[in-house]
Amino acid sequence: MMNSDIRTGLAVCGLDCTRCADYENGEIKSLSARLADLLRGYERVASLKSVNNPLFNEYPIFLEFLQHFAQGACGGCRSDNLRCPIECHANTCHRQHGVDFCFECNEYPCDKQFEGKTREKWLERNNRMKEIGVENYYLEKSKLPRY
Repeated sequence: MMNSDIRTGLAVCGLDCTRCADYENGEIKSLSARLADLLRGYERVASLKSVNNPLFNEYPIFLEFLQHFAQGACGGCRSDNLRCPIECHANTCHRQHGVDFCFECNEYPCDKQFEGKTREKWLERNNRMKEIGVENYYLEKSKLPRY
């Protein structure tokens, strides 16, 4: 039986929500919050360093990005707190068809899901899950960068 954490973390389309930069319980959020905490008060040092390295003039912008990542607020595609910018038909379709993942649907691959390169990646993800199983797919992908 599939681990419920894996099912919760993987979107219906096969993307791994847990490794997304916006995921509320993800490693990116956790590490960003930790780094922001470690850098608290570094603005003064960045100002001093900017004399010899103009890159440090952009430190406030870096902090804005870091704070954004530290506030990951998306609960993932299966949650009520979905904030994914990717429009995904599968997010509602899977309920109608009673499946956890697209590849499990009798209509897979349908024409409703994605176009172009995004569609190719969707097919690749779902075909791989079908081939090796969802848990093995999750373990395989968890070792790779999300982006």
